[in-house]
Amino acid sequence: MYPVLYLDEVRNDILCAKQWYAEQQDGLEDHLVSAIKEAVANIMKTPSAYAVRYKDVRIAHTKVFPYNIHFFIDEAKGQVVITGIVHNKRKDALFLKR
Repeated sequence: MYPVLYLDEVRNDILCAKQWYAEQQDGLEDHLVSAIKEAVANIMKTPSAYAVRYKDVRIAHTKVFPYNIHFFIDEAKGQVVITGIVHNKRKDALFLKR
């Protein structure tokens, strides 16, 4: 199992998503967080199972919620680096800078 490192921007990604879902229905943000945790746990188990999409970045999807988790495997450090958690309608190019 690979340890996970989150870029600082990921915290903001999650906070914005949680805020939006909290405004839609009380408690829905908790379900989003659970879906993200489940997807990250799957990434930690087998990160290489996800195809490379751009610049060594792979994308995993949450169940139910339309969010993608962008990450890469840092083999030198033996860890997975999460670069973004974003709605699947946003352009991937926004995260090339991270």
